[in-house]
Amino acid sequence: MFSKTAKPIMQSAAWRISMWATLAFACGTMVVFIFLHQFVAGDIQRRTDAWLAGEAGVLSDVAARTPKGVLYRRVVGEVAELASREVPHKRGARTGLNNSVFFLQTAADGTVPLWVGAGDVNAHLSAVRNTRIIPDTPTSVHIAGFDAPFRVVCVRMGNGSQIYLGVSERDQLRVLGKLSLRFVLLWLLIVLIGSAIVFYSTRRVLRHVQEITEAASRIGEADLSSRVPTTRRNDEVSQLAITLNRMLDRIERSVHQLHTITGSLAHDLRSPLTAVRAKLEMSLTAAAHDEESESLVSAIEDMDRLTEFLDKSLDVAEAKANALRLNRVAVDLDDLLRVMVELYEPSMSEKGLRVKLCSAGWLEVSADAALLHRMIANLFDNELKHLPASCTVTISLGSSEDSALLVVEDDGPGFESEVLSQIFERRVKGRNSTGHGLGLAFIEAVVRVHGGNIEASNGNDGGARLTITLPRAVHSMRPLSPALAHA
Repeated sequence: MFSKTAKPIMQSAAWRISMWATLAFACGTMVVFIFLHQFVAGDIQRRTDAWLAGEAGVLSDVAARTPKGVLYRRVVGEVAELASREVPHKRGARTGLNNSVFFLQTAADGTVPLWVGAGDVNAHLSAVRNTRIIPDTPTSVHIAGFDAPFRVVCVRMGNGSQIYLGVSERDQLRVLGKLSLRFVLLWLLIVLIGSAIVFYSTRRVLRHVQEITEAASRIGEADLSSRVPTTRRNDEVSQLAITLNRMLDRIERSVHQLHTITGSLAHDLRSPLTAVRAKLEMSLTAAAHDEESESLVSAIEDMDRLTEFLDKSLDVAEAKANALRLNRVAVDLDDLLRVMVELYEPSMSEKGLRVKLCSAGWLEVSADAALLHRMIANLFDNELKHLPASCTVTISLGSSEDSALLVVEDDGPGFESEVLSQIFERRVKGRNSTGHGLGLAFIEAVVRVHGGNIEASNGNDGGARLTITLPRAVHSMRPLSPALAHA
């Protein structure tokens, strides 16, 4: 079962952390492998150059001391022996040793008195002449017909002739190629294992953070008694969970105290108000003069407005403190709006107002039914109080993927510009308003406590506009009947 806050692996923080760590690790190991490769290549070349320099010195000494008639046989024997002992390039090959080693002697006049090797002597001679070779310093020479360069050393003889001894670098390149391949395979293996370890470790840590996030998101939606999970590990995440639980303990105590105070205050105020209203009604029944009856009716209406003001003030105070107690169910917003329009239409028609409902049909929202009913009632009450006659109120209901969109607009004078930016604050009202400035504050508090959003604006052609978004109900929630919604 997947978490409701879980994200795809490619979008998770564990994936990003492991990717950055893997990138840093891969770059570091690649630098190490490149350094090792260069070191091995340099060491092989130094050994080859040392062998070339030593053997070239021996051959030049042999050439200087040996009579010309027998020099050729001595050189051939020496090269064959060196190739068989020191240059294992052609392991298992049958094409001869000189395919990897050549010996070339040039006279002072440019002729070639001695040549031992495979291939065309002219190609070798042209290659060494076209390459700047410093005597006694091995140099890489590319010779036509060979896929790999030769490492060549030149020794000058006393009679002006030059001796060139070359050995093919193909085995060195083959060894380095195999070494590079093994390095790359080992590098990939290490990077993959390192990435898996980092991802597993990071995700294990972040999984507990995700559990804390999910638990924290549920707190306040259902009750404040829930706590985030803790572990026995005394690490930073465990300390975070413990700190959050302590903070939630303080919040729960504060909210409990707020509920106690508001409940006591409401009871202490409603009791005398109810008693006074009852006495006024009794006096109204016994009143003998019309003047007295009118005064008593006015006093009863004032008592009702005072009770309503008290209820709204307490609800707004609790909502601003995120302490409203919600009983979330699935409410059909379309059905509720139709019932409320039917309920308020006679009063609005009596005042000369028209109501138009534009709805696509059934749409459930996740909300507290009683609060939602009171919120919509406040919307209609505001229109009744502030709109002049002959105005039209248009209510539009739409939806997006996970939200319901409720738009209430009219063609009246609109919101006053000086109060528009603070229209949802308590006791903020227009110059001509006779209310207490709590209607829109209560609506905003109800919307916000449900996790929705509300915006107030004036239309381009005048008139006020309220745009409300509320979370849609999940399919597992039981739908609420209209009778219960208005209970």
